[in-house]
Amino acid sequence: MWQALFIMFVAMSMIPAGDAAGKLLTSVHEASPFYVAWSRFAIGTLVALPFVRADTLRLLTDWRIWLRALLLTGGITFIQIALTTTPLADTFAAFFIGPIVSYALSALLLGEKITPARSLLMGLGFVGVLLVVRPGLDMSTGLMFALLAGTCYGAFLTSSRWLSSVGRPGSLLFTQLFLSFVILSPFCWNSAPPMNATILGLTTLSALFSMGGNFLLLFAYARAPASALAPYVYFQLIAAVALGWNIFGDLPDTLTIAGLILIVGAGIASASLAKRRRP
Repeated sequence: MWQALFIMFVAMSMIPAGDAAGKLLTSVHEASPFYVAWSRFAIGTLVALPFVRADTLRLLTDWRIWLRALLLTGGITFIQIALTTTPLADTFAAFFIGPIVSYALSALLLGEKITPARSLLMGLGFVGVLLVVRPGLDMSTGLMFALLAGTCYGAFLTSSRWLSSVGRPGSLLFTQLFLSFVILSPFCWNSAPPMNATILGLTTLSALFSMGGNFLLLFAYARAPASALAPYVYFQLIAAVALGWNIFGDLPDTLTIAGLILIVGAGIASASLAKRRRP
């Protein structure tokens, strides 16, 4: 369990880094959010080509693999749309409906065991998220897209656990990137902004960080149940706050620090509980 926890920590740090690069592209360099999502999948597909094997091609004919890719496509595209108008922290606050969705779907669809104690810890982690970002009562369009992104991503997390045994992690990584690229191409093939070194660099970083994080996520879900790993998705928020502080000037206040402590505390407690319950 602790090995999966470490992998999750690294993966959940890389994913917000990719989104921060995407926000720089859309907010500073006026790139289309569809271009950010599409280019991320295009570059990821090229990088993942060495992982292609005979079983990879077989997976492309499985409707479940297409469904999983569609969920990822929605999650990545919607969050890029949200980031064009909404601060990074607020976006991730709404996006964190994802762990709740994953936790519930894993129990309902995969039959994974949940306990009152773990459910309480999940709730405490979410309270910590609210303390950090404190979204306003007025729901903006950006936050609505962030909620939609989180819902898609939560379903993607559960589908990753559901399909973790149907192929190698490398094959699953390639299929999610390639199929998402295929799904978005009809809408984004001509959306690239005028290229320069900065845009090319940010585009590459956005893709590589996102791909690397999701690749490690596959390894984590192959080692532990989705319901056990769901609280650790909150590590994304810690990275998002740090990136927002360093890149966009969002300085944590007292409530933010309290929220981070609550998130980390709930995660460690959940990890200890899951380890004691393992046979």
